[in-house]
Amino acid sequence: MPRVKRGVSHVKRRKNILKKTKGYKWGRKTKIKQAQEAVLHAGQHALSDRRKKKRVNRRLWQTKLSAALKQLDWKYSAFIDAMKKNQCELDRKVLAQLAEENPKAFKKLVENFKK
Repeated sequence: MPRVKRGVSHVKRRKNILKKTKGYKWGRKTKIKQAQEAVLHAGQHALSDRRKKKRVNRRLWQTKLSAALKQLDWKYSAFIDAMKKNQCELDRKVLAQLAEENPKAFKKLVENFKK
């Protein structure tokens, strides 16, 4: 059986791993074993943090809405309840953007729900 030389594939694999560790500190960016470990853990954190990002953003939208509604003398929970009773399809992200970027339109929207 002929001998198989794996120099090209080995170098390519190492190069790809080191490309992923660009910007890491210490030996994690230059030493292959440490770089492989760093890439492995980074991937695990990336997965969980994509899920965490959704939770964090939702809390941010709720806080922005709460602050905007407080200026209009209304509680967040009462506003959400009124929205559900009126079957409004706007989500918290859109409402938070509206409150931040266009307060006049948001105020009109809130006044519609107060009735």
